[in-house]
Amino acid sequence: MLDALLPIPAQVFVGAIVVVVMIHVILGTIPLYIYFERKISAYIQDRLGPNRTGFDLGLPWLRDTVFKRFGFWGLGQSLADGLKFILKEDYMPRGADKWLFTLAPVVSVIPAFIGWAVLPWGGYVDVDAIIIGGETIVESGRALVAVANINIGFVYLIAVASLGVYGVTLGGWASNNKYSFLGGLRASAGMISYEIPLGLAILAMILVTGSVLPSAIVEHQIQHGWLVLSQPLALILFYTCILAEANRAPFDNAEAEQELVGGYHTEYSAMRFALFFLAEYAHMVTSSAFCVLLFFGGYHLPFIGLTDPAATGILAVLTKISVFYGKVVLSICFMMLVRWTIPRIRYDQVLKLAWQSLIPIGMVLVVSMAIMVFLQWTAPWQMLILNIALIAILMWIAPFMPKADVNRRVPMAGSRFNPLPGEEVSTAPTDPVALDDHGLPRDEEELVSVH
Repeated sequence: MLDALLPIPAQVFVGAIVVVVMIHVILGTIPLYIYFERKISAYIQDRLGPNRTGFDLGLPWLRDTVFKRFGFWGLGQSLADGLKFILKEDYMPRGADKWLFTLAPVVSVIPAFIGWAVLPWGGYVDVDAIIIGGETIVESGRALVAVANINIGFVYLIAVASLGVYGVTLGGWASNNKYSFLGGLRASAGMISYEIPLGLAILAMILVTGSVLPSAIVEHQIQHGWLVLSQPLALILFYTCILAEANRAPFDNAEAEQELVGGYHTEYSAMRFALFFLAEYAHMVTSSAFCVLLFFGGYHLPFIGLTDPAATGILAVLTKISVFYGKVVLSICFMMLVRWTIPRIRYDQVLKLAWQSLIPIGMVLVVSMAIMVFLQWTAPWQMLILNIALIAILMWIAPFMPKADVNRRVPMAGSRFNPLPGEEVSTAPTDPVALDDHGLPRDEEELVSVH
């Protein structure tokens, strides 16, 4: 039977190596993303963030010797979080569906770790035949540095990305909690809404490049320039959709703490909750890698010969993987900046943005790209002019679009906005200390600081 399976094709051999390597790369960097999230939020909020927890594991002799000087700048915080999740009580609420409650985090995390299988992380590599004992184990040939080199790569990516919401919906329903259930419903509605503009943005790029093969998209950008330079409107549309698909702010209404306690993972703890946490960051990796592939040239860097598709050596492959994943890290850091800069928008505004703005824009973009391709006006500068013209038109017609005022103040008699006849409403402070701009005298401030 083993003889029937040999020799192994070069693509299968390379794909098996990519699976093992990239799974560990992603799992190894997710703790760093959590650390970056904490640090970026701290800098934006004028705090320090994690700066004490090192790798001393609470052992005084390690803390006072090896880690005494630096403490590794709080890098051990993610390790401490992981240990906490492992050691916490795994609680299941009464009335929850036992099997679905356990299955939901698994269903959520699996799509996040299989979506990147078709991404060409390192271009092509030439594989020499591996012969052991006179038997050819691995065939020679050129293979794509991806798990699978399939011609329907984009279809696979979209299909897998849409599966992640099933875990969220299952978790919300199986928890037997009304807040969790509402969070699951919100995630389902958001997925249905934002899958449409996401697909339209991808379809527009497929029309421009003329292929659904991920490696062909990268090669097209190497020849004609990165698509971010000629398709800024499509990039904005795509990036907005992947933020919503990954449940990232300002679209994280499925777990809105102010309204739903914790949303779909309200009842989860320990490793079940950790899997949801892991799935969110893994989805960020996959969606950011998809964005880098479509708009930022994938593994390519201008003027760097090792990132050219013609370079197929081991050094070139390692360089390309480093470049590709470095772009992914930058994209994820930008997602974190968005989260801690833009406040969460209301749920009705989330759906309204998709159906009244993004979907019409996506349809106009696809039709415009189809016309440009038909007329053979596909030069980068022509596409850029089209995008600028579409953005200008959208900004011009936006003020004339009908708007519904959903934040009307209810005229409640006696309130500050609707006082009774003869009343004078004053909201200014009355305490003398609050009215004094200078605060306490200098000597009293010093006295307070001393005590």
